[in-house]
Amino acid sequence: MSDLNHVRRKISELSEEIREHQYRYYVLDKPSISDAEFDRLWNSLVELEKSHPELRSDDSPTQEVGGGFATHFTQHDHIEKMMSLDNVFSEEELGDWFDRVAKSSPGNSWLCEVKVDGLAINLLYEEGLLVRALTRGNGTTGEDVTLNVKTIKGVPHRLEGKSIPKIVEIRGEVYFPLKDFTELNEAMEESGKTPFANPRNAAAGSLRQKDPRITASRPLALVVHGIGALEGMKFDTQSGAYELLASWGAPTSKHFKVAKNIGEVKAFIKHYEDHRHDIEHEIDGVVIKVNERSIQTTLGFTSRAPKWAIAYKYPPEEVSTRLLDIRVSVGRTGRVTPFGYMEPVKVAGSTVTNATLHNIEEVERKGVLIGDMVIIRKAGDVIPEILGPILEKRTGGEKKFVMPKKCPECGSSLRAMSEGDVDIRCPNSQSCPAQLRERIYYIGSRAALDIDILGYEATNALLADGLIEDEGDIFSLDASALLKSEFFRKKDGSLAANAEKLLAALEGAKSRPLWRVIVALSIRHVGPTAAQALANSFGSIEKIENASADELAEIDGVGEVIAESIKEWFSVDWHRKIVAKWARAGVSLSGVTVSDKPQTLVGKTIVVTGSLVNFTRDGVNEAITERGGKSASSVSKKTDFVVVGDEPGSKAKKAEELGVPIIDENAFMRLLETGSI
Repeated sequence: MSDLNHVRRKISELSEEIREHQYRYYVLDKPSISDAEFDRLWNSLVELEKSHPELRSDDSPTQEVGGGFATHFTQHDHIEKMMSLDNVFSEEELGDWFDRVAKSSPGNSWLCEVKVDGLAINLLYEEGLLVRALTRGNGTTGEDVTLNVKTIKGVPHRLEGKSIPKIVEIRGEVYFPLKDFTELNEAMEESGKTPFANPRNAAAGSLRQKDPRITASRPLALVVHGIGALEGMKFDTQSGAYELLASWGAPTSKHFKVAKNIGEVKAFIKHYEDHRHDIEHEIDGVVIKVNERSIQTTLGFTSRAPKWAIAYKYPPEEVSTRLLDIRVSVGRTGRVTPFGYMEPVKVAGSTVTNATLHNIEEVERKGVLIGDMVIIRKAGDVIPEILGPILEKRTGGEKKFVMPKKCPECGSSLRAMSEGDVDIRCPNSQSCPAQLRERIYYIGSRAALDIDILGYEATNALLADGLIEDEGDIFSLDASALLKSEFFRKKDGSLAANAEKLLAALEGAKSRPLWRVIVALSIRHVGPTAAQALANSFGSIEKIENASADELAEIDGVGEVIAESIKEWFSVDWHRKIVAKWARAGVSLSGVTVSDKPQTLVGKTIVVTGSLVNFTRDGVNEAITERGGKSASSVSKKTDFVVVGDEPGSKAKKAEELGVPIIDENAFMRLLETGSI
């Protein structure tokens, strides 16, 4: 039996070594041994498995294709939950947090570190070997991105040193170095791909590639900042944990300090606010942690965050630039929106040239003139926003913006669609190129039919090459039609891969739930929530079309405004023709969606405010409604729960005033699954 165990162990060691060399060869393109040495290892494994076939496993390297490495994003649980951090935004709020902590831990020290704006990752090491890398996910379960993470320079595949724990989870952030970000975006644009909005998006997009060779081609980096599960050793301080991590070969940050008092903490915060662009990665604040491990244990956790740590978030970055022009864009429902076109300026990590101005009233309220030096910021460090002009820098040559009277795309006369409507619209909804382009693009969006291959480039090609006249023709496309477009055709005249993907995606979209089809029709005011209410109440497009305005308005989640918009939409002849074309092409236009989710929220009205980690805005609405609940947009006495995410709005305050229960994302997820918190 001992001989058999020896063979089993030898097969395991050889398999592990061969997989590592295959990975270096096929993915990293950096082999560390010669072909002859690899062949020797391979033949040794083959011979052992031949002599002991009962020990050969299905996942042995000899049973797989060597170059077939792919990431499938399967889900696994973290051993120890990955918590979020609570935020403060001012010295006053920070002082309140210090006071709360001091009640339980007078005289402690503080570990201060910059808050890396990247993608949270959890590295699991067993006996020093990296066995799994997971994204944060919902804090309990994350996606397996091990193959991709192993391509990142500086990530140890095996921990070094003598005191290696039996099991350790190492937490950190994957980021995209600022010096490489511009170069990547330029390459993306040159290849006809959409550039990344900011380095964090670039990091997330690069890490979530199914082919790890693509991830390997991107200059991602990692910085570690914490330990989760740990077996086989202990540490007394957070700074001591960092010393351990560094001794094991893990890439720790050089931007941290152990502060003895609050004054030193505030000095650290001020230093990095002044030097936030001097660092190799983006930061959005500073994290302050109680340094002593024993005090951390005493303070404990809330349901979502440690009580012994806080993130001090810097205010949105503001810069000034020249407003070169105010132009307008035309949306899918004809709404004409003015936006500022500016001299390119870098703000919060990315270069900005455009910022919305919403409508003419907003332009007048802010008092901006074409030619002004203006102050802009990224609201939430994401959306570019013009705050106003710098009046003392006016030269007298500035010009007032005049809202155009004609549509810039089709020349139609613009007008308000109803009395008192501040929005100006292009009434040529059928053939205005801008509206048509935006409607077709919207069909492919996640809010509608979720056809990711139907992006702006594909949409423009379909229209420019005359493959479709309007959205009614989308589902009638076939290979012969797509071959007429250079965008969908290879150089040898055969069908390109993007064409095959589009045809397959369109076929799959024909059987989407009814509510998604309703959203895809771009009926004004009808979003996912109203569409689901309509689908569940009427069960078919035909019945919705034939319903009276009163019958529509009676539906919870619809109301008079949406009801009138629906009746108006179906009164247009070419709208009805779109529905008829889709029906002929095989699109499912009926059927109440029967959710396979537990109906835990029947009779409950829920409002969500702020951003959630595990849900998009549309996704959270869908999660509520598919469990029988109502997703509302405003808080009232009839509201059962208000879910509060990061950076909540005034709805949280309104809930407090009305005494409506406020819950966090973790409680919300329990509510979805069990019906209680």
